[in-house]
Amino acid sequence: MTAKNILLVEDNPDDAELAVRAFRSGGGGQELQVASDGVEAMEALFGSATSPPPRQLPALVLLDLKLPRLDGFDVLSRIRSHPRTRFLPVVILTSSTEVSDLIAGYRLGANSYVRKPMSYREFLVAAKLIADYWLALNELPPAGLAERAELEGRI
Repeated sequence: MTAKNILLVEDNPDDAELAVRAFRSGGGGQELQVASDGVEAMEALFGSATSPPPRQLPALVLLDLKLPRLDGFDVLSRIRSHPRTRFLPVVILTSSTEVSDLIAGYRLGANSYVRKPMSYREFLVAAKLIADYWLALNELPPAGLAERAELEGRI
């Protein structure tokens, strides 16, 4: 598998470190960029007043729901509303067991909803499964192609 970038949006430093270690241990070679809140996630995807948007989007966003400044639902909604990120795979990775969060996540366009595993060993397994599917098997439209087709009214 070639290295692909992941944007991890996680405000809990311990959970972020656990996720980073688990994905790096999976051997897929993916790089993780960590955003500690929803505003940082938006800047990582779209740029800011002081920095341009990144040339390349991450291959996957792992998104917590309970975030400061801009919560995960708002982040997901903004990702799905922009042509550049509309098809970007978003996996909600949360400790929430609320059925309403599960339903809201899918209603807003999440591709998957995964509850954070409780142990490091379980997290390793989950990270490997997520990376194997979303980074190795899943196919996305070529960068820019879907956006152009949508702007031209073909999709």
